[in-house]
Amino acid sequence: MSNLRFIRAWFENLASEQAARMVAMKAATDNGGSLIKELQLVYNKARQASITQELTEIVSGAAAV
Repeated sequence: MSNLRFIRAWFENLASEQAARMVAMKAATDNGGSLIKELQLVYNKARQASITQELTEIVSGAAAV
């Protein structure tokens, strides 16, 4: 009977460890998704600023001629 208790406790321990790993991986995945969104926004803003500056320079150059 004590062997069964030990085996049950061992399996519960394994299940608990796997559940903790799943929770940690979900948190890491969610964090990665948020980071991608933030970096995409930063990239898009920088790209937009670069395009705006280039267009301003083109228009200014055309007006000077």
